[in-house]
Amino acid sequence: MANTFTVDVVSPEESLWSGEATFLVARTPDGEIGVMADHEPVMAALTTGAVTVDAEDGGRTTFAVHGGFLQVLDNTVTLLTDRASLVAGDADAARVAAAELASEESAEE
Repeated sequence: MANTFTVDVVSPEESLWSGEATFLVARTPDGEIGVMADHEPVMAALTTGAVTVDAEDGGRTTFAVHGGFLQVLDNTVTLLTDRASLVAGDADAARVAAAELASEESAEE
């Protein structure tokens, strides 16, 4: 069994997802970051795009995020997002959904 770590995906409105994962991929201004168990501590900004979480049970969960931060500390990854939504589909579908989140924010301003 692969080593796991805890993932919490949180927006100002709600906690979107929490669970054990074996791998996570998120987009930062410097490119994509992949996280596995026992990753070194890091804090990074999130850009608009997809976040993919490979869960302990073998399932894959994908989120569309619009901004925020990723923190890796003590085998826990916390994603604090400005706006996020759970996406049914792959990373391409999440990128489209993230762009829609960004356009919704522009329309509100």
